[in-house]
Order: sequence, then structure tokens, then C-alpha cells
Amino acid sequence: MSSWTLKSIPPHDWFLCLDVQSYFDHEHNPENIFEEGFTRPVPVGDRDVIVTVFFNGDPDAPEFNIESLESLSKEEIAEANKSLSKIFGTDMDIRPLYDQAHNDPVLGDKLSSLYGLKRMTRANLFEDIQNRIVEMQMNHKPTAKKMMYAIREAYGTALEYKGGTLAAWPRAYQLMKADPTNIRKLGPTLRKGQYLVELANNIVGGNTEMEFLQSCDPVTCYNTLTNIKGIGPTAAQDLMMMRGRTDAVFPSNIKKGEEKGLRRWIIWSYGEDPNSTSEEEFQKLISNWKSFESSALEFLYVNWILEEKEKRAKG
Repeated sequence: MSSWTLKSIPPHDWFLCLDVQSYFDHEHNPENIFEEGFTRPVPVGDRDVIVTVFFNGDPDAPEFNIESLESLSKEEIAEANKSLSKIFGTDMDIRPLYDQAHNDPVLGDKLSSLYGLKRMTRANLFEDIQNRIVEMQMNHKPTAKKMMYAIREAYGTALEYKGGTLAAWPRAYQLMKADPTNIRKLGPTLRKGQYLVELANNIVGGNTEMEFLQSCDPVTCYNTLTNIKGIGPTAAQDLMMMRGRTDAVFPSNIKKGEEKGLRRWIIWSYGEDPNSTSEEEFQKLISNWKSFESSALEFLYVNWILEEKEKRAKG
């Protein structure tokens, strides 16, 4: 057994994430995570290891305590931490955002009410893309999560866990051999299966580099993502937000006279008309977000989720 601590740049209140179902996968029940911890497989070199993570609950001195039933070397722990840092956003320093946006008419109060928020992602961008393709155009997200887990069971590594198994996310070399018609039998459309298999083949063949997408500037990332089959402008914007980075761009995507995607939602949040807001006007609206566009939008997103939950609770 191995145990270690992963520190995060403060402020960071991971418990805020437990209200956001989209951060979690089929096997997770956020209501139980506070007591039982957050368990998932993470890639460690050529294999996958199940870890359970507990948060210390201190936004100003945040630490994640990690346990694995396997005995891991220092090098393997360092590898696991690469994935864990992306999942939890521990390397993101959003302190400057609090200073530059505290008077923002839309963002300001949310920085206080959601103090320490950092978005969660998956262990690497390939996992995020797989999940995004499967859930695309599906309104019932639990079903999409179930389908994604079925793909993990079929093509990922089965790891022993609590008398059963927990499926790791498939690596590209595992998914590239899949038959899209067999993926179709697991729930996703045939076309989604084709997108997944083609992407896996392009990664293995070196035509698509996940590490490059992870580290390049936001504009390059967006343009590269939109060239991947199955990823349109809105999906590319979503995925750009999942790199464990604070920055992002929100390119205009007007169709039939209407603005689409995240840009539309941002403009609407500021009380303006998304369909008639110029580029100059848009940049002025988000001037307080500079270099923290991804982090800033997450505050709006989580605030919206909490407001919707409150509305439903009131009936």
C-alpha cells in the first residue's frame, strides 16, 4: 500500500465540486465522496492504478491525501501526480483573478461565494475527448456516463476492486483496434464509434498529439481540436476548458444570425445581446478575465448549477 499528499495552490475548495455532476463519472456518487473519498483509476506509465483521494477541507492550505492498495515507487507516484494534478487543478494559480475581477459586475460576487473553486477534469485530454464525443447531443447525462463506462469495460484494463473490477479508461492503442459497430452495441451511435476509433488511430500514428494540445496556446488548441472529426466549435470550446489551465478563448460562432457556444452564454450573463455584440464589445465585457478565461467561466457555470438546484428544491 502507498499513501502520499498532493498539495494545491491556494485557494482551493474541492468540496465545491461535489455539486457538479458533470465532473464525475458513472462509478461516482458525489454524495458519498465526502466520507468514502474519490476513487478512480489513473494512468501510471504503461499501467493503470486505482487511487482513493481525500481532501483536507482547508481552502487556504489545500491538500489531497491519496491512497493506493498497490506499492508504488517514487517515480510511479510522480507519474500518478501528473494525472491527479490535472484532475483536481492543483497547479492552477487563480489568485490574480481574485484581484483583477473582484469588482466585475457579474463575476465579482461569485468569486466570494465560490471562494476556492477550481474545475475538475479527467486524467488526460484523451479521456476528456472520449467523454465529450460519447455525451454529444445526449440530454440524459447519466445514460451517456453509462455508455462511456461500457466502452471502458470493453476496451480499457479491468482492475480488481472490492471483490469486482473497476474499468480504466482505454488508451489509444487499445481503442484503435475497436470495431465501430461493436461500440454501437454499447449505446453510442455508429458515427461516434467511428470518431473514437479514428482519433485513437491518429494518436498512435502521431497525426494528433495530445501533449501538444495540452500545452499549446488557446487559439492553437481550439483550431486543432476543430479539425478532429466529431469535435465541432462548441465541443472544442468545452475541451479547451479541460486542460487544467486558467486561460481560454471564446471564438465567435454565428449561425443563421445567432451566436452559439460559450460566447453566447457569457454575453447573455452580462445582460447584452449575444447576436449583436461585436468582438471589441465582447473583449471589453471580459476584460477582467484576462489570462483566466477558463477559470472565470467556471465560476459562472457552477453558480448557474447551484441556482438551478435551488429552483428545483423550491418546486
